[in-house]
Amino acid sequence: MEKKLVALTLVLALTAALLTGCASTENTENAGLAPLPLPEADIDSMFGIDVNINIDTIDGYLGRDDVMYIDLRMLFDPADFASIGGDPDLTSTIEGFRIVPYPFIATLEVLPVSGAYEGPCLYTLTWTPRGAIASVTPNYAESEMILSDLFPKDKAIFLMCGGGGYSSMMKSLLVYLGWDKDLLYVIGKHWEYTGDNSLELIIHPDNPGGDITYAVWRADYAFIDFSLLHEIAAK
Repeated sequence: MEKKLVALTLVLALTAALLTGCASTENTENAGLAPLPLPEADIDSMFGIDVNINIDTIDGYLGRDDVMYIDLRMLFDPADFASIGGDPDLTSTIEGFRIVPYPFIATLEVLPVSGAYEGPCLYTLTWTPRGAIASVTPNYAESEMILSDLFPKDKAIFLMCGGGGYSSMMKSLLVYLGWDKDLLYVIGKHWEYTGDNSLELIIHPDNPGGDITYAVWRADYAFIDFSLLHEIAAK
């Protein structure tokens, strides 16, 4: 009986050691990282940009495996953002951010500029005059699958764009469809980024009059080929 108790004790001790080892392995990458503050929108921001994690502080929150970093701009946006001091071209992003253009995800709210994208997108949205979503209709059989793949529900998601509009729209859509609002951060205005982790996508020549190089291969770009999706017939 005594030998059986000793053997059982050894088995339990070995099991506990193995479980402890597994837990420490899973948490190694985030060891020593401070917990993220809960999202908190700046009351003075038109787009609800976060007061803690924003374009001025983002460099201190890069490289975390518990965060999905998303840049919602198009490579070349047809909207006339230049008329309001913005850049319609994705000249640069921040290292670690994946490019997932919002206009390919869902219907845009009315923009303060002309020429906004009106092509195919995964979801058709209707917006209220106050800027809230009134309805959401998937346009493709794969719409929900794509959204879940690109915006995982088990991670914090940092949403960045040029001025803040696309980020705000994306958060509204995700919350409407059931994502946890406490994991969604509107980082906002890359047009104002002055940090140390810029990833340049347009390279200007050293010699005047030389050709510009569009280094789009550097971007982690989520390409959605609508021709390969199965469109849902309108009722």
